[in-house]
Amino acid sequence: MEIQQIVGANVRKYRQAAKLSQWELVARLELTTDDLGVDQAYISHLENGRKNPTLYVLWHIAQALGVTLAQLVEE
Repeated sequence: MEIQQIVGANVRKYRQAAKLSQWELVARLELTTDDLGVDQAYISHLENGRKNPTLYVLWHIAQALGVTLAQLVEE
């Protein structure tokens, strides 16, 4: 499995475990930083393995989901 697919699957898994919609995850991200440039479409593409997020974006997603960065990249 490609790293983008691993990260995407993990983002989806932890988002669903937190009982958050993609929109709700974006709302949490908007609370942590101003100009992250992440919207619902970005999260959708990320979860489907079609985005290659920066470390900065992944860190903020991990924080919003209450998980570690390592958890987002582990197989």
